[in-house]
Amino acid sequence: MAPLRRLCLCLCLPLLLPPPPAAPAPAPLPARRPDWAARRILSRELSRLLASVTEPHPELEGMQLMDEDPQNWPPRIRCSDACDPLALETNDTRCLQRIRQALQHYRDLLGSDIFREQPQPELESTMEQLLRHVQEGRGRAPRHPLAPSMMWAHPLQRHLALKRLRSFAAVMGRVFNHSAR
Repeated sequence: MAPLRRLCLCLCLPLLLPPPPAAPAPAPLPARRPDWAARRILSRELSRLLASVTEPHPELEGMQLMDEDPQNWPPRIRCSDACDPLALETNDTRCLQRIRQALQHYRDLLGSDIFREQPQPELESTMEQLLRHVQEGRGRAPRHPLAPSMMWAHPLQRHLALKRLRSFAAVMGRVFNHSAR
């Protein structure tokens, strides 16, 4: 009888022992969060560079071209773009799409004939870096060459482009500043 008990004990003992610890489940990969801090730093740098650009023709302040249509103005951040803090917490797609669109426009503008006489390489470089951070894996956005304009209009067009870019950079900076917290 003893051998039978031993056999039963040997067979039942593993059932009485606690099971070995399970292998830890692989941790889920964190969702790729946008790098808001890098965007904030680059937008501040862009604003700093814009503030340092000197206007060779201060008399252009307040002037506009008569045939300029507001519909042809560069993209601007609007209320409908959902760039407010509450909307950004849930879905930042529409806001970033508008910012990307505007950055592409200004990058193309800085590379156009309007800025040939007064190139802004640092501004272009910072804008390109910021554009890469906003695109996040969407590949490099192609340049869209702008139609050449009349040489006599370049100073005014350059002035208006920088003025609008400063305004856009201020709003974009607020978006990135709030989101980086």
